[in-house]
Parts: sequence; C-alpha cells; structure tokens
Amino acid sequence: MAPEIFKGLKDVYLDTTKSSFIDGQEGKLLYRGYNIHDLAEKSTFEEVVYLLFYGSLPTQQQLQDFDDTLRANRRIPDEVIQVLDLVKASHPMDALRTGISALAAFDPDVNDNSEEATIRKGIRLTAMGPTIVGAHHRLRQGLEPVAPDPNLNHAGNFLYMLFNEAPDEETNKLLDVDFILHAEHGANASAFGARVVASTLSDLHSAVTTGIGVLKGPWHGGAAEEVMKMALEIGQPENAAEYCRNILDSGGRIMGFGHRVYKAEDPRARHLRDRSRALGDKVGQPHWFKILTYVEEEVMVPYRSRGIFVNVDFFAGSIYYLLNIPDDLFISIFALGRIPGWTLQCMEQYDDNMLIRPLLEYAGEMDLEFVPIEQRT
Repeated sequence: MAPEIFKGLKDVYLDTTKSSFIDGQEGKLLYRGYNIHDLAEKSTFEEVVYLLFYGSLPTQQQLQDFDDTLRANRRIPDEVIQVLDLVKASHPMDALRTGISALAAFDPDVNDNSEEATIRKGIRLTAMGPTIVGAHHRLRQGLEPVAPDPNLNHAGNFLYMLFNEAPDEETNKLLDVDFILHAEHGANASAFGARVVASTLSDLHSAVTTGIGVLKGPWHGGAAEEVMKMALEIGQPENAAEYCRNILDSGGRIMGFGHRVYKAEDPRARHLRDRSRALGDKVGQPHWFKILTYVEEEVMVPYRSRGIFVNVDFFAGSIYYLLNIPDDLFISIFALGRIPGWTLQCMEQYDDNMLIRPLLEYAGEMDLEFVPIEQRT
C-alpha cells in the first residue's frame, strides 16, 4: 500500500512546543500563553524577547537588566563591517544572511548548544541584526555606517542607524509593535528550516542563517513588499477594482491574503491596519490605506467564505513605505523581529532532539539495466 503523502507537510505535527499557540479557525495567537493583542498594545519588543527566551514576563528589574544587555551587544566587529562592504551591492537579505554567518567567527559560544549559551547567542544576534542591516544600507549608499546609540530602544536604534536621525516617539512605537507581531509564529517555513539545522546539532548561527534564507522566499517573507508594489501600481482607490479583477481573472493572486494556518483574519493584521491608517493621515498620504481598504472590503470579501482573509503582511508594506524605508528592506525587518523566535525554536529542538529526517516516496523507474558508456546511443 502506498503511503499517504502530505505535500508540504501540511497538517503534520512535528513536535510539542511551549513557544506559541495558533488557532487558525478562531484567528488566535499566543506567545508563551499571552495573547498577541495584549502584547502588542501593552508591552515592548524587549519585554517580548525576554518572555520568549525565559518563558515568563520580566519584573521591572529583570527587564532593565535584559535591556541593558541587549544595548551593550549591538556593535558588530569591524571585520564584519568589512565583509558587508564587500557585498554592499547585494540584496539586504543576502547581506543579513552573510553578516549573521560571519558573526559566528567572533562568538565565544558558537559551539555551545546549551540553553544558557543559546540564550546568550540569541541576545547577541537579536541585538546585532539591526546593526548589520543598518550598516549595509548605509554602505550601499556610499555612506559611513551609523554606530548604535545605547540611549535608544531596539526599534528606535534601528531607525537611527538607517537614517542617522532618531525617530519620534510615535514612529518608534510603531516599529516596536511591528517587531512584536513578527517575533514568533510556530513551525512556519523559516522556523522549520532553523529546527532542521538544530536537529543536526549544528550551531545557532547556522540555524538563523538558514531561517533568513528561507524567509527570503516570496511565498514566505516577501508578501509585504509585493502588496506595496500592488498599491503603487493601482495608484488611486478608484483604480483598485479593475486592477484586482485583471489579476484574478488571469489566475493571479492578490498578495497579503490567505495563510497556511489562519482560516480567519490573522490576529496580527488589526494592529497594523489601525497604524497604517493613522500613519497615512499623519504624513498626508491617506490614499494608500484607502486603496488597501478597498481591496480588502470590496474585492476580496467573497473569498472569506473560503477562509481567505488579510494576513500580517497586507498592511505592513504601507507602514514601511510611509516611513521611507526602501522596499527591498521590508523582508529584513521581518527577519529582525523573528530572530528571537528562531532562537526559541532551536532551544526547544536542542532540549529534546531527534534528527528531522522525513521520507520521500520514490515515483521513478526501477531496476534499469546499466549500459556501458561506449554502448550508449
């Protein structure tokens, strides 16, 4: 009897986890038991990273100490800056992947996969990731990298290193929430890739590098960029109906809709929807939100009966665009938020490890006769 094939490992449970809970039918997401709505509205990214790494919300002193450690680990070695300069013409995700890999050469815990060492490395990678992205972005413009500012929080410092200007409080909080919403999401494709690497007992840097490589794919991390490209091509709200109809009639997809797990609205989307509207009004460009709203509430409503709703990417691109962030950096922002989640997934894999090695059913020819090369025609 032929084995049952689960294409893409759909609906296959790999292991148990305490990292995050997803109810795709209800549209519910918990990090370590805490609802994403509470975390997005009431906490900070630093607090969420602590929660993911240690399994509980920090006290005020614990958060202060943890934040101090994050801030103290932002600088990257000069040698890594030199590597980024060599690859400054590359895509930002390629530069981030290269930079994370290069950091392995300078990490004293690189070959220690204990929980304590993995957390230390996760802290360093979380802190240094924005420095890599910021430095590469400056170098490709022919500018000197901006050194991290220990007086700014994680989100604010990232924007400062990109633009050499500290953001206002509202913009700072906006990106902070975005990082929170991307921090962890179960056995998604990039987390699965990272866990496969960890299951071989390879190091965390290798696993995170793999996560970045998987996330780069347009079917995983690239939707925010594609949604904003769509909005730019539509141009004005009155053009949205015809534009989307042409795509759908030709068998294409409207990016930012649908999710492998969620059959209701992605619970993360509401937080970016509200902030996309507010930011558009603030900078005098409300039409982008109007375009996206028209697509969501007019064009795509019939698809809700099939479980196709907006996902976290649909409004993210407009936010980044309105913050003057180049579109090829959109996926990198996703990656910077996800480093803690990849770290936690690897911690769980190391803790009760079994080599991840699925099977493939062979569907080719069998027992062919080998013909010597001189007899082949």
